[in-house]
Amino acid sequence: MEKIKKYVITGATSGIGNALVKEFSKSGIVFAGYRNPDKEKELLDISENVIPFYIDMSKSETILEAVDFIKSKTNQIDTLINVAGCVLAGPVENLDIKDLKYQFQINTFSHLEFTQGLLSILEGGKIINISSMSSFGIFPFISPYCASKRALDILFNSLILETKKDIKVISVKPGAIATPLWEKSVKENSDRLKKNNQFEKEMKFLEQNALKNGTKGLDVKKVADIIKKIDKMKNPKTSYLIGKDAFISNIMAKLPQDFSNKLIKHAMKYRM
Repeated sequence: MEKIKKYVITGATSGIGNALVKEFSKSGIVFAGYRNPDKEKELLDISENVIPFYIDMSKSETILEAVDFIKSKTNQIDTLINVAGCVLAGPVENLDIKDLKYQFQINTFSHLEFTQGLLSILEGGKIINISSMSSFGIFPFISPYCASKRALDILFNSLILETKKDIKVISVKPGAIATPLWEKSVKENSDRLKKNNQFEKEMKFLEQNALKNGTKGLDVKKVADIIKKIDKMKNPKTSYLIGKDAFISNIMAKLPQDFSNKLIKHAMKYRM
């Protein structure tokens, strides 16, 4: 009899996370993380194989409670998929340090703390982080997001190098994906964008581009399908790019920085 695999997925109520819950619950048990209590029933309605758990990535106590809950239900997780995240935008010169700390808490520190708590039941399993093409750090006005994703990659790559456990760690770096994250990010950054009067043209472009990505980006189902393939691999690579824009970003990041900066500034003048 084939073993029933067990998954833990954060950010499970929308976008990539929700698509993954629907995909993996067809044949496996999925612990699905939610923050909004109103979403719990929606997760339960997906499948009897879905076990929702509450987690607020901004609050350490809920992260630890989520770890305890999962461990009370199972002594083995096959794949942990860290999906939850947010995007903070704005020019660095006006960046509120409190906002920067919040960005890192949601996109970096929370995933590390959650993963550390589950390591003892991940032996022989996989950790898949949803990073971003933004981790290459070439996108102006969303540097908090870029830096948080880059830090996520660095910390978990160190985990690969250091751990004595048999655990595979994979970073998935998609390009722009058509998910509610974009519209949500516009709403969350509304006040920040309005405050930067000297960058009014740039902030307007940022907002319009984000809303366009929410509808014109890569189909989330395609991303979920690729992650499903990665999960099945015995020896996956440590990093995967998804989407043409992610491959272009990778190339841009490998150019001499002075040269790539000139290209980006030229593109900003042309597009903004």
